[in-house]
Amino acid sequence: MIEKFKTLFFVKSSLVTLYLALTIPIPFVSIDILKIPSIITFVLGLYLIINITSDYVETCDEKISYKTSFISKILGKKNWEISWKDIKLIKSLPTSQGSKVYYFNTYKSDNFLVPQRLENFERFLLIVSSNTGISIDEISYISPLWTYKLLTFLSVLMIVGELFAFLN
Repeated sequence: MIEKFKTLFFVKSSLVTLYLALTIPIPFVSIDILKIPSIITFVLGLYLIINITSDYVETCDEKISYKTSFISKILGKKNWEISWKDIKLIKSLPTSQGSKVYYFNTYKSDNFLVPQRLENFERFLLIVSSNTGISIDEISYISPLWTYKLLTFLSVLMIVGELFAFLN
């Protein structure tokens, strides 16, 4: 059975609202000759940020696949696919912020980043564990979920402040 795991809603919302908070004022403060190009650029940027946050993971009985959008491919992200039987271990590496990232390590010594920002992450980890036999007890989200929620909240506050300032 194929299961699809999309990017975590709070990751997408934090990036989209931050983009909006930082760029909404630009068309309003642009000089007249740049208003139309700034609106076009704003819409294009919004499309791009929504598109690049639409990557997802698919699992089935034989393999795990990471699927990126066309825009993500242009920006250098690659699709990948690993057969469950090819995964030797999951190794962890510390990040500079004090958390950990995990990699699927294959028998060919290839490394593929374990997606840690997925909806229904616990279910995803259970599928990984049941298909590889590898313990997933240590693996968690790369950042606590409250950080994405806080960024979304602060970005919304910025947007409200910008709208309030513009209307007054």
